[in-house]
Amino acid sequence: MKFFVDTADVDAIRELADLGMADGVTTNPSLIMKSGRDILEVTREICAIVEGPVSAEVVAPDAPAMIAEGRELARIAPNIAIKVPLTWEGLKACKALSGEGHKVNVTLCFSAAQAILAAKAGASFVSPFLGRLDDINLDGLQLIADIRAIYDNYGFGTEILAASIRSVNHITEAAKIGADVVTAPPAVIKQMAAHPLTDKGLAIFMADWEKTGQKIL
Repeated sequence: MKFFVDTADVDAIRELADLGMADGVTTNPSLIMKSGRDILEVTREICAIVEGPVSAEVVAPDAPAMIAEGRELARIAPNIAIKVPLTWEGLKACKALSGEGHKVNVTLCFSAAQAILAAKAGASFVSPFLGRLDDINLDGLQLIADIRAIYDNYGFGTEILAASIRSVNHITEAAKIGADVVTAPPAVIKQMAAHPLTDKGLAIFMADWEKTGQKIL
C-alpha cells in the first residue's frame, strides 16, 4: 500500500518523506487555506520534497474552466496529479486531461457507481471518502470493498485512493480490503506506531536496564 500525506504542511511532509512514509501528497482548497500560503508556491515546494504524485485541486465549476486550471496546475511540476470533483463536469475534465497524458485524481467519491464512471473517464486515482460516509452512518470501508471488487472484475487500472481517513483502523482495514493508496493526515500516520503494550514493554526493559548500572555509550 502506498501512503499519501493529506496536508499542505511542508515540514510534516518532509519528516515523513525522510522516513520513506510519503509516497505522494494530497491537497485541497481547505488544506491550502489552513497553510496560509499561495497555492502555486506551496504546491511547488511539496513537489520538490516527494517524488510521487502531488494532488492539486481545481476550483472551477464547469469542465472548460477545470481543464484550463488543470493545465495550469500541471505546469508546476511533472509529478502533479490534477484533482477534479466527481461531478459530470469533473468527469468531462478528467477525460480531457487524462487524454493529454496528465494524472487525474477524481475526488469526493461516495458510491461505487461514481467510481465506475471515474475509471471509464480515465482517472489515475479515485478517492472514496471513508470518514464522511461513516459520519452519516454509512459504511465507508464497504464502499472500498465494492470498488475493489468491481475494478478487479473488469481490470480497471484506476487506483483506489482511500481518503477522509480518521483513524489507524481505517488504514489497516483499507489495506486488508486492497486499497492501492491511503491518504491520511500526518498525525494519523504517526499514530500507527503507537501501542500501549509497546509502551509498557519498553518501560519494563528500561527499568531493568537501569538496575544493571551499565551504559552502551
